[in-house]
Amino acid sequence: MEDFLLNALKKTDQEGLYRTLQSLETAQSPVVVVGGKRVIQFSSNNYLGLTNHPALKRAAQEAIERYGVGTGASRLIAGNLELYEQLEKNLARFKGTESAIVFPTGYQTNVGTISALMGEKDLIFSDALNHASIVDGCRLCGAKIIIYPHRDLDALEQLIKTAPQAKNRMIITDGVFSVDGTIAPLPGLVELAGRYGCWLMVDEAHATGVLGNRGRGTAEHFGVEKGVDIHMGTFSKALGSLGGYVAGSKNLIDFLINKSRSLIYTTGLPPSVVAVNRAALELVENGLDLRKALWERVGFFRNELNRLGFNTFSSEAQIIPVIIGDPVKTMDVFQYLFSRGVLAYGVRPPTVPEGLSRIRIAVMATHGWDDLYFGLQVLEEAGKRFGII
Repeated sequence: MEDFLLNALKKTDQEGLYRTLQSLETAQSPVVVVGGKRVIQFSSNNYLGLTNHPALKRAAQEAIERYGVGTGASRLIAGNLELYEQLEKNLARFKGTESAIVFPTGYQTNVGTISALMGEKDLIFSDALNHASIVDGCRLCGAKIIIYPHRDLDALEQLIKTAPQAKNRMIITDGVFSVDGTIAPLPGLVELAGRYGCWLMVDEAHATGVLGNRGRGTAEHFGVEKGVDIHMGTFSKALGSLGGYVAGSKNLIDFLINKSRSLIYTTGLPPSVVAVNRAALELVENGLDLRKALWERVGFFRNELNRLGFNTFSSEAQIIPVIIGDPVKTMDVFQYLFSRGVLAYGVRPPTVPEGLSRIRIAVMATHGWDDLYFGLQVLEEAGKRFGII
């Protein structure tokens, strides 16, 4: 076995795709310490800067004092703390749905929801750039999967028209795409789903807390919340904590409680995390100033990158890709940025298609303007040094 593992790792390294874990020695904040080096953080999904918020820390401490540090069982056995019920009631109100259910992680949410709802007699239309958790959920369920070109409504309609008959049909899309920063064309997807009798599932992981007047996500941003059947999202990005959720009809949530294996057979989240999620949700509902600060910084940073000549793809959101192309050069750029005090990780295949390796930049509401200016200065240096601009 060791020979097999070693050969596979050597091949991965030769292809420029070898990965290692970096040791983060401080709390998630605009400036962090990694491997003993102080760097500006441009790789975190902590978009609103909530991971270190005093109200969230206080909620965790109070929950630990009252409930301890763990739930001890799955939610259907003995792990369904009253905190869950309070959180899910608030979450359903936040999303404007009848009901909601919380899972331990976003990955488990997608895998467990898709595999519970869809089966061998069903058909799924999935955006080509959907997150790996959606891809894995689709594969696991056994349904026929039809991949449509990224955000291409005309191509999707033709695929729906020519698709074979199925018991149930579902369109699945990310709301904000996690490494491209593009936003799904939800009004068109809602219209197609209604016209052709498809369910519509939207993964709001990178949109929750960020898009919409109240931070409800992509569906609120476009004003089509009622047209989405399955609202999926996470607490682990802009909300600063951990966990995933599904919001929708009461029948949908009751179905998942009875059929979703990644919910049924998983220990419940620690009390501190559930309490933090509830506190984060309250902050996001009233967090217009945080979202305003985020979008001011995002707009400035992306415009400056474009002015310098970088290819930022079609980014519209707080995630800004800087396309490099070659995976080896991408990691050379990452190492240079790190050496100069900027943490912005390289993203390579299979996370992105061949030829589209990139530096993924995520701007936060709590970035100081000096942080942004310095980041741009170092990126400009790297762009010229490696022949990117």
